[in-house]
Amino acid sequence: MGEGRLLVMSVTLELSQEGVARLRAEADRRHLSIDAVVEELAASLPAAMARPARRKLSFVGLGSSTSGRTASEADEMLADGFGRI
Repeated sequence: MGEGRLLVMSVTLELSQEGVARLRAEADRRHLSIDAVVEELAASLPAAMARPARRKLSFVGLGSSTSGRTASEADEMLADGFGRI
């Protein structure tokens, strides 16, 4: 969203009676609407972080096997209990 553009969105919140009472009391105290109080509270939160780009796994395929075994042979050895005492 570009700078200077305003997005208006309706949101339904499920709040406890105490939460609603606190919002209403703050709005009344400051002669604002509950919407304005919620907007100010939201503005005081940290900015939303952009989702990090998926990184490529650079280590995949770096090693090479000198045993000559295939992956399926290694799986069979592990299934048979290779390395168990």
